[in-house]
Amino acid sequence: MAVRNPCTDSTPQPPASPHGPIARLAAIPAGRRAKWLLLGVWIVVMVLVSPFAGRLTDVEENDAEQWLPSDAESLAVIQLQDAFPAGETEPAVIVYHRDQGLTDADRAQVEADRATLTTLFPAVLPSEPVPAEDGTAILYAIPFPADAPINGQDTVENVGDIREIIGDSGDGLQVNVTGPAGFGRDLVSVFDTINGTLLMATAGVVTVLLLLTYRSPFLWLIPLIAVAFAHQTATAGVYAAARNFGVTVDGQSGGILPVLVFGAGTDYALLLISRYREELRRHEDKHEAMAFALRQAGPAILASGGTVVAGLLCLVVADLNSTAGLGPVGALGIISALVAMLTLLPAILVIVGRRVFWPFVPHFGSASHETSSIWSRVGGWVDRRPRPVWIGTVVVLAVMALGLIGADFSLANADQFRDEPDAITGQKLIAASYPAGASQPNTVIANIDTSGTVQAAIANTTGVADVRIDGQTDTVVAFSTTLNADPSSDTAFATIERLRDNVHAVPGANALVGGPDASSLDIQTANERDRMVIMPLVLLVVFVILCLLLRSIVAPLVLTATVVLSFAASLGVSVLVFEHIFGFNGIEPSIPLLGFVFLVALGIDYNIFLMSRVHEEAKQLGTRRGMLRGLSVTGGVITAAGIVLAATFAVLGVLPLVSLTELGFIVAFGVLLDTLIVRSILVPALTFDLGPRMWWPSRLSHHEPSILTEIALDARQQRAIGD
Repeated sequence: MAVRNPCTDSTPQPPASPHGPIARLAAIPAGRRAKWLLLGVWIVVMVLVSPFAGRLTDVEENDAEQWLPSDAESLAVIQLQDAFPAGETEPAVIVYHRDQGLTDADRAQVEADRATLTTLFPAVLPSEPVPAEDGTAILYAIPFPADAPINGQDTVENVGDIREIIGDSGDGLQVNVTGPAGFGRDLVSVFDTINGTLLMATAGVVTVLLLLTYRSPFLWLIPLIAVAFAHQTATAGVYAAARNFGVTVDGQSGGILPVLVFGAGTDYALLLISRYREELRRHEDKHEAMAFALRQAGPAILASGGTVVAGLLCLVVADLNSTAGLGPVGALGIISALVAMLTLLPAILVIVGRRVFWPFVPHFGSASHETSSIWSRVGGWVDRRPRPVWIGTVVVLAVMALGLIGADFSLANADQFRDEPDAITGQKLIAASYPAGASQPNTVIANIDTSGTVQAAIANTTGVADVRIDGQTDTVVAFSTTLNADPSSDTAFATIERLRDNVHAVPGANALVGGPDASSLDIQTANERDRMVIMPLVLLVVFVILCLLLRSIVAPLVLTATVVLSFAASLGVSVLVFEHIFGFNGIEPSIPLLGFVFLVALGIDYNIFLMSRVHEEAKQLGTRRGMLRGLSVTGGVITAAGIVLAATFAVLGVLPLVSLTELGFIVAFGVLLDTLIVRSILVPALTFDLGPRMWWPSRLSHHEPSILTEIALDARQQRAIGD
């Protein structure tokens, strides 16, 4: 009896009998009437959610108070400052500088500007001017309240007005607005345009890549429409979560949202469309083809999306509120993409029919040439010497990971921007003529009975340039403390730690240290704790999902280990690129954790796409032939999906923030590494070497085709390649 080779036989197959929940769900979007109903439902949803989707920036929180852990010492200082007459302040520091020294006309301009600003902000009078000892600069501050509008505007809007009112004289006098309020204004200027900029850039990149992938004037538009619907739904959902359930949303998570939805949504679309096109060659009826495609590809897509959602939701245990908020924000984005790709996309594809694939229409009964693809040849090459291949690949990835040695996971305020906004310029001018921390003094609050002892302890702390009383109540006193170090630098953090040790040691003082540097230190400490807790948790969640999907223990262990090694290699290379090519002065502390979550959760996607197909094929062909078949039929679509996802994350680099550029590069490079090396070479080599043991302890670990069947399959495969 002839042995049918599923690798080469494209004979039309009868539709599978619907059974099980996946099959029943698959029949819904493929139904002859349901497809129009689904399309109508999605249109109604769009009409309902669109007004809310455009209001996401209204609920974004970009100040440190919203990010800090509830037990952070700097947060306690912020809360105590509310008891002072001035409350918590966010000063705007105006600095005037002339290289050759300030002139009398310059000093007259300082006084004129102060008078103008006094009239404009009578409730928050500017401080007295403080000239620099070298005579080249003079500065003063406007202590804006952190939580109350002035003249009907918030602080960042008032800083914008100040910059419009005062400015360089044009004859060599520089005027810059810096300090916490100045930095806040420059950050908000980026975040105000982040969503629109990223959305347009991401949509443009996805459009180009879909055109190149499908080489069709029509097909690219359908997944793009489905992803756009998903993005609107996700954005509205995030707005509702922030408004009604207290989910923290900042500019970073708001900017990552469209990247996640477009990247992951397009990945799922590519996988489903690839399987649908494959089934159109086997089924004359397009509804049957879609039902079968959903039944076969649906579990892998659901498992992949579920893995990403579960990985992202691990972030909710983070101490840092901004990191914890990214969990539900990203999860809502992935869920929206999943639902759209498994309902709206199939419905539209069935409505438009085969002709949408023109000029490469998959006709019923036509042959597929998957086995002659480059991925079939890659599989054959790996199959010949699997053990040397996987050992060599592991060694290369381990060498790449060596870049982590000596990595600096910190980033000073002055290094946050790729360009140099006004606040950074002002900070540099201050550092040249004053103590570097003069633009952002920190705050120490202690019991008033111990004020003299505490002030002496502050003054005697190495790294403190100046200390003065900044306010008091009946019970506590606040000290404004200026450091010698640049704000949020490692030197500043070391000074804050010494300062805390010294004032905590004062008996009965109950002293607390807060302010910009203290807040940044607490955020960095929270990031370190979150990495130690969340990374193992994500790995555990991914491992459990893989065990359930593949009904194995060995395969999940192998796949999890490969993505961890891939992440380490990606981060190691990224560290070297950031330092030696981009010229960055460190890595933002949250980036390793976020990069890990995205790369492990999204990287495991491609292993799920591959190994779920291998698992399916291995039931009939055995592990070796199943891997060859799985790699040949999924290699092209997974590679395309990886390129799309990498390109969408690379779009983060269009923004002038170092942190988003770093995150975009790490994820983009890691996804490409995972797609082209780990999934295409390392995982197949390990599977070939382990053989059926890959599926232990399931029954599949004891199932292999007979020698005669194996020989017959090999012979037919070779003839197909030769033809």
